[in-house]
Amino acid sequence: MEIHEYEKFWLAASLLLIVGIIATVTYGAVGVGVSMIDDKGGTIDPKAVDQHPKFGNPGVYKTGANEYDVYVVAKQFVYQPGTNEPIVVPANSTLTFHVTSADVIHGFEVVGTNANTMVIPGQIATFTVEVSSPQEYGILCNEYCGAGHHGMEGTLKVVPEDEFNATAGGA
Repeated sequence: MEIHEYEKFWLAASLLLIVGIIATVTYGAVGVGVSMIDDKGGTIDPKAVDQHPKFGNPGVYKTGANEYDVYVVAKQFVYQPGTNEPIVVPANSTLTFHVTSADVIHGFEVVGTNANTMVIPGQIATFTVEVSSPQEYGILCNEYCGAGHHGMEGTLKVVPEDEFNATAGGA
């Protein structure tokens, strides 16, 4: 059996394409440190979120040198904090987000970063993000959560360290 020259070319090109796709998926899954958020964040009673020591007063808490925990509650159709008041953090810091929902499934995506999770009532999604320079990021709900879903958005504001320390949030 003889294979025509063009058939050999397209066969080789197809195999090269398949190997390239496998290599790209492998690199994206392993090489850049992308990982799935697991259930290590713990659980909470979604009906008693306001009674939790941190979720009852969600916001930014300093945990170490340039390290902050950010507690966020998602409810139809707001993030607390984030929607009515921005989440303000200092530049050059590491943020560990703790996000939960008080009612239905929501999404939490910090646009322009790799922070993206599903927020399930009763579960605490925990993930870490590093922010470097002052910038403003949008926060979007990327899981349909009801009639007002299209308007569920917020803001993460990264400010210079001296400006953060001058505010009550940095004290």
